[in-house]
Amino acid sequence: MAPSAITTETEAIPINGPIHVKSTASHGHEVQKKPKTALEMISQGVALPGIPTFPSFGQHRQWMLEHMALAFRVFARKGYTEGMSGHISVRDPEHPHTFWTNPLGRHFGLLKASDMILVDYDGNAIGGNMSRPANAAGFLIHSAVHKARPDVIAACHTHSPAGKAWSTFARPLEMLNQDVTYFYGEAQAVYKEFGGVVFTAEEGERLAAALGPKGKGMILRNHGLLTVGTTVDEAMYLYTLMERSCEVQLMVEAAAANEVPKVYVPEESAKYTFEMASDPDALYWEGQPDMEYEEVMCNGAHKA
Repeated sequence: MAPSAITTETEAIPINGPIHVKSTASHGHEVQKKPKTALEMISQGVALPGIPTFPSFGQHRQWMLEHMALAFRVFARKGYTEGMSGHISVRDPEHPHTFWTNPLGRHFGLLKASDMILVDYDGNAIGGNMSRPANAAGFLIHSAVHKARPDVIAACHTHSPAGKAWSTFARPLEMLNQDVTYFYGEAQAVYKEFGGVVFTAEEGERLAAALGPKGKGMILRNHGLLTVGTTVDEAMYLYTLMERSCEVQLMVEAAAANEVPKVYVPEESAKYTFEMASDPDALYWEGQPDMEYEEVMCNGAHKA
């Protein structure tokens, strides 16, 4: 997780991009050091590598689909399944106006890379597994998000229990602990409308507009949660984090109802932690423990 907001003589200054570190030399002059990334800040010793790169679209695509299948299996293990509800989308690396999604009616815990369907922005299945349809409501949600946010590579939405419970309040999560500060400020949104299952393009567009240009996670009133990321690993991790944060928020609300006072993360500390933790490479790595565990548990079945 992100370092503390408390700085020492060597001070980390969060910016949009790498973290620049400055220190004061003994003679009193400020010396500019090499910029540090979030991964370098969190790694004691040699830093973890960044997001993998690939020499061809085909290799990149296969890697994305395998990680997409693992993300679904993580969701299954954590109990986020609900009938045919729930979907993940991943923008194709070669054809960015298309995205991959899951087949309707197949359990998350059984999904493989070869199960995924490639659809275009008009809703046509144009590649991959076309033996089953995609989720129509899911298509409208994900296509609107991908159109509105070119920076979004992956989006996740399920009907997970704590997310559904907290969504009834149509309120953002409060900055109650270090972990939830990953959704600080504009990184968190609330969609305050609910018109039933999303079956119109207009509803999908309103939902995408509510997410905004900087949103990473959104609470959908009377519905559930939505998260996005620059990798499916990031979007998956942020979803698990948002779901757990909803669970914690509900626990805190129950205690607060008995007049136990809340103590919030200070504004400066929340902002600092968010800025230190929102790097795409760092958020990709936050997802790797669950991804690696799931790969071992399924003995590589997700690659088929």
